[in-house]
Amino acid sequence: MILFLAGTSDARELAIQLVTEGYSLVATVVTESAASSLQEANIPYHVGRLTVEEMTALMEERGVTEIVDASHPYAEEASKTAMAAAQAKHVPYIRYERPSETYVHPLVTEVDSYKKAAEVATAHEGTIMLTTGSKTLQIFTEQLLGKEAIRLVCRMLPNKENMEKCDALGMKQRDIIAIQGPFSKELNVALYKQYETSLVITKESGKVGSVDEKMTAALELGIPVILIKRPAIQYENLCTTFEEVHTKLGGK
Repeated sequence: MILFLAGTSDARELAIQLVTEGYSLVATVVTESAASSLQEANIPYHVGRLTVEEMTALMEERGVTEIVDASHPYAEEASKTAMAAAQAKHVPYIRYERPSETYVHPLVTEVDSYKKAAEVATAHEGTIMLTTGSKTLQIFTEQLLGKEAIRLVCRMLPNKENMEKCDALGMKQRDIIAIQGPFSKELNVALYKQYETSLVITKESGKVGSVDEKMTAALELGIPVILIKRPAIQYENLCTTFEEVHTKLGGK
């Protein structure tokens, strides 16, 4: 039995592929919406973040013998929890992560943290479009909300929790784009134009996560981009393709 952390759309595709090929697995996801594709494939899943103790208890309950960590590239705590649980239960740990990308462009400023991105953004004027989700929204509202020369517009999933968080942090309704991807380059271009965007803040998470479309649209319009790089984590058994995961699992 495999414990599978399914944090991205391509990760869920990998989970479905493994089940189709005869592997038994139980998946973990953060939200109900992320579980929909697993549910359609009749894959058992747990919704919600787990502590190390909760994860090891789930492993014991399900008879887990391997962990495949395909959590989101920015879900640093999830990966650390999975590695600790694997070590505690003496089972193999395999990390799947979409390949990283490098952008060399005069309009792109790379930073290594959300806090640094917010600090750099304070020097800009006009509309800043934030596409990093709700989890770290407070970091940006603390630095950017209320500045006379800046309008902060955030784009995130249209769920109740996100809207409540925006309200609690002082985001105005007109500055919230509640929408679920994937987004085409054309839609990104339209949104940037509609809000007269002068700066985009985004994360480096690979093409499947739509960062390519956000970046391409912004750069074509001549809009500067602050790009937050992935957390620097030393993973065991790192795989960047489905085929590598199969090899690590030893085939079926």
